[in-house]
Amino acid sequence: MSFFMQEPGKEGEPKEEGKSSLMEKISQLGQTNVPQMSQDSNIHCMTIVGQIEGHMQLPPQNKTTKYEHVIPQLVAIEQNPKIEGLLVVLNTVGGDVEAGLAISEMLASLSKPTVSIVLGGGHSIGVPIAVSCDYSFIAETATMTIHPIRLTGLVIGVPQTFEYLDKMQERVIKFVKKHSNITEEDFKELMFAKGNLTRDIGTNVVGHDAVASGLIDGVGGLGPAMQKLNELIERRKETEGRIQ
Repeated sequence: MSFFMQEPGKEGEPKEEGKSSLMEKISQLGQTNVPQMSQDSNIHCMTIVGQIEGHMQLPPQNKTTKYEHVIPQLVAIEQNPKIEGLLVVLNTVGGDVEAGLAISEMLASLSKPTVSIVLGGGHSIGVPIAVSCDYSFIAETATMTIHPIRLTGLVIGVPQTFEYLDKMQERVIKFVKKHSNITEEDFKELMFAKGNLTRDIGTNVVGHDAVASGLIDGVGGLGPAMQKLNELIERRKETEGRIQ
């Protein structure tokens, strides 16, 4: 992204406060507008890219989505009456399980219509985030990797550790089952499949395969996603009108 700054003294020079505010938004959120400033559209677009960062800060060279940035945005979207729908664009390798589930639960509990698109990849804990929206799309060439939960770093080798890991995995499975059309048995089969991934267990589903399994609602990109979101917004308005 390029910024062209006018020479000092020229007419129409932007205020320093405005420039610093804009740069801060780009630095912190990776975008030039936040929900409070959305005036041109009734739809807000949120991107979840790179690795989802949780309680541990990742190295600076990693492309990350920080959950402490995403959650306040979702609260602002819920409170802002000008925003009528949310488009979530995913291209993530996954990341922190609890942070990913926190984002997923926030998205699932929004009262406003939500649509997600998986572009490139929506792997690991990106799967619950993708299915948490009212309707989900996946690009024809996009992939989703479904695998068991892992722990990194120091692991205490006691039965309680593995019991905790199993419970965390069940949380993910139940969430995906609740917010998609895939059965628990089919999801577990994809999760524990052998031979699909080199030197690992799990399954990589691409585009139409994700839809055929019931994990994602449809194959499509930006156009179909926007069309579906506008349809959900109109449906919500009609429902509220009948109630009133």
